[in-house]
Amino acid sequence: MPGPVSTRALGFALLASLPALSACSSVIPDAGSGRVETTPRPVPAPTHAPTSSAPTGPTRPYTPRPSESGSAAAKPIPATPNPVLAASAVPAGATTAAEAGVVAGPEFDTLGVTSSQASAALAAYRLSCPSVTRRADVSGLTQNADWNESCNAAKNWRDDDALAFFQRYFGTVQVGAGTAFVTGYYEPEIAGSRTRRAGYDVPVYRRPADLVDVDLGQFSDELKGKKIRGRVDGSNLVRYYDRAAIERGALEGRGLEIAWAADAAEFFFLQIQGSGRLRLPDGGVMRIGYDTQNGRDYVGIGKLLADRGELKPGQTSMQGILDYLRADPVRGAAVMNENPSWVFFREITGPGPLGALGVPVTGRASVAADPKYTPLGAPVFLSLDRAEPNGLWIAQDTGGAIKGANRFDSFWGAGNDARAIAGGMSGRGSALLLLPRTSIARLIRR
Repeated sequence: MPGPVSTRALGFALLASLPALSACSSVIPDAGSGRVETTPRPVPAPTHAPTSSAPTGPTRPYTPRPSESGSAAAKPIPATPNPVLAASAVPAGATTAAEAGVVAGPEFDTLGVTSSQASAALAAYRLSCPSVTRRADVSGLTQNADWNESCNAAKNWRDDDALAFFQRYFGTVQVGAGTAFVTGYYEPEIAGSRTRRAGYDVPVYRRPADLVDVDLGQFSDELKGKKIRGRVDGSNLVRYYDRAAIERGALEGRGLEIAWAADAAEFFFLQIQGSGRLRLPDGGVMRIGYDTQNGRDYVGIGKLLADRGELKPGQTSMQGILDYLRADPVRGAAVMNENPSWVFFREITGPGPLGALGVPVTGRASVAADPKYTPLGAPVFLSLDRAEPNGLWIAQDTGGAIKGANRFDSFWGAGNDARAIAGGMSGRGSALLLLPRTSIARLIRR
């Protein structure tokens, strides 16, 4: 979101599918589902032409082996969000924050951010600075040099005086209409094994060598920024195997397994998160992170089930959907296969999970955002109809379903509390970006 680590609505599960670019292959979704966006690594050319055939046959059921505690989604704490600021209508066809327009917001010290929120945000901001000062901002709001002053100051600024830091170096702006929608994600921990054994038969695959990334901008100026992902079949590039084909064994026998999970439904949601932990039989922990994705569009099964009337009121959280999948394993396996997206993982050592900036995301301090509308590394102030996410966050991640202005996915860390909050997180209200004052002076001429 992974990255992890997203692709999450109503927590992460009710998001609609992303549009396909063509019948040949789909636009590569952002990582996330931990939603964690990473630059695809170079892929060696196949040494032989892969066969175009994929296993067929009935969807095989899975054996439910719940490996996480069955906590219910946390009951929302209601709150009254701040109203959005008056703004001009967003121009039709706007695709970035600069095109959508910004208006100046209130001074930081009027927002009511707590000292603890500011302290956590400063620590996260400090981690992001090396990447922020190098990364091109595709939102059109900032330039790399705009971040230098605050990043230099952050190195030695006391965390217990973080409120003064943000007041000194940042002003606030509202992007477009300012109407915010916020979901949540977390780092799941599920039962897994490094080797296949009884009770552990759900493969966790690394990136296959025949999965090829294609930058369409190399072939047409009109396709700049568009990428597709597929595999070579003879002299053709075709779509990569979808979830159903992989579940039926399309990748078996190739030595791609880095681990085995115990419960297919929990691994399904770990894929949506984009990263997670495997609790090993000997008590150890193996951390896995997003490596790439099969190029197929993500389909939110929660929305599918809700549209069909198959979920009861209050059952649209992650926990409720898990109960539905486990109630009938044959039906559950078939429903999961309606999401054709499949995420490949690598083992992660050291701090994690890693966000799109390549630094660890911080529970209750990091959010995923659309970099076209929120500069990665920027602080974000949320005021929603749900109290838990209200306050200051740092945009350090992206997600395949986190698209558009004022759309965020809040990261809650690991453990039962994080699972309970993220699994049912859905908040609406208003959002403000904190930008370096030099950026605001350039954007808004008072």
